[in-house]
Amino acid sequence: MTAKKEQKFNDKSEQSDSKNSDDLKILEHPSYKQLADKLTAEELKANDYWNAMLRAKAELENVARRSERDIANAHKYALEKFVGELLGVIDSLEQGLVSCKDAINKNSESNTLLISMCNGMELTLNMFLNTCKKFGVEQINPLNEEFNHDFHQAISTVEDPNAKANTIVQILQKGYLLNGRLIRPALVVVAK
Repeated sequence: MTAKKEQKFNDKSEQSDSKNSDDLKILEHPSYKQLADKLTAEELKANDYWNAMLRAKAELENVARRSERDIANAHKYALEKFVGELLGVIDSLEQGLVSCKDAINKNSESNTLLISMCNGMELTLNMFLNTCKKFGVEQINPLNEEFNHDFHQAISTVEDPNAKANTIVQILQKGYLLNGRLIRPALVVVAK
């Protein structure tokens, strides 16, 4: 029986030796160069991801700034179309006021009704312009100023010995700005 026990022991030791050699194969490590190459590849990937993240972050910041600017402009210039429609009303009031004053000057008798009507129109126009000013509407009234093509539109030129060249001598229609943005240029006559 001892021979059988010895045989079993030898068989077991041979099995454990083969098991140990398998374990050694599993525990073999890659070379330093392989590890360095793998690390370099992973670092390149990480850098690519980092750069992509930075670009995405910058793009998001740009979109946010652009959106804020668009919203601010929308609030600032939301009244542009509405104000553009009201300019005709202001022009009509101004023309009515001029006609009313002309009628008073032509009529030698003092007509209290005409004077009252003229005063009422003038008060209404002033109140209208003050209300518009509260909302950022500014009137361009460039009489005797130098012509500026950004804010004025020349309808014609006239020779005027009393005015400098390129000076506005007559306003046919006043211009308007909304928060600094031109809504309508002033229609003017310019001296030669």
